[in-house]
Amino acid sequence: MRKAVPPRKAAVAPGKATAAVEGTPPARTVAPKPPRKESRTALVRRARRINRELAEVYPYAHPELDFENPFQLLVATVLSAQTTDLRVNQTTPALFAKYPTPEDLAAADPEEVEEILRPTGFFRAKTKSVMGLSRMLVEEFGGEVPNRLEDLVRLPGVGRKTAFVVLGNAFGRPGITVDTHFQRLVRRWKWTEETDPDKIEAAVGALFPKSEWTMLSHRVIFHGRRICHARKPACGACPIAPLCPAYGEGETDPEKAKKLLKYEKGGLPGQRLKPPQSYLDAGGRPAPPLGAG
Repeated sequence: MRKAVPPRKAAVAPGKATAAVEGTPPARTVAPKPPRKESRTALVRRARRINRELAEVYPYAHPELDFENPFQLLVATVLSAQTTDLRVNQTTPALFAKYPTPEDLAAADPEEVEEILRPTGFFRAKTKSVMGLSRMLVEEFGGEVPNRLEDLVRLPGVGRKTAFVVLGNAFGRPGITVDTHFQRLVRRWKWTEETDPDKIEAAVGALFPKSEWTMLSHRVIFHGRRICHARKPACGACPIAPLCPAYGEGETDPEKAKKLLKYEKGGLPGQRLKPPQSYLDAGGRPAPPLGAG
């Protein structure tokens, strides 16, 4: 007769992801997944707990575009399409030094602007957008960036995502920034199954009070850039592993996962040349200028 094999115990994720004890192989862990029919109340509670956890991990979360005024933020956000914030931050100092106001940029030589914007990619289309929005600011808004969503989305090259970045970070008006990182993470977390950015914005916004929208966006994007990557999420180093239905899609070994961490957690600089002091106080480093690395 064959001897009965005792059932294997199911492993569970740790309360917080931590490195394995030195000299012992890390245990494979499997995060508990929310029930298939998670109630609305349970979803809200889980989503808000994730937000609280991220607030502890990224107390210095901030927009990673350098700017000194609403006009600079608006232009930088338009330029950030299809490129990194770091590349934009390395490019805009020369742009704003030569064209500091909407009036200056509206009257610029397109070829000169194109040459400055060349490193950001799609530089001809972006030149058309930033010069077009500058002209419209001069002609319809007295050279000032409007602080209403309905006005911002009328500007060339400006959609809801760009508008909410400007509203939330230049004017303090709550908004959710649905970029590629945000979309990826909220679907992994089962906050929504929507794929359309506007529908994602509405679905996620309904889970949180408006006062949390702007900072929630920063925290989620920070987490997506640093830990929950598109191809190789660092699951074994993730502080919200027990709350994530997608735990295990990436590397679960704590030591291997640590090697996947990016930006300041990997000893590398962030995306801003002039980051907030809170970021520097937490050990972050400024990004290098264009051509320096």
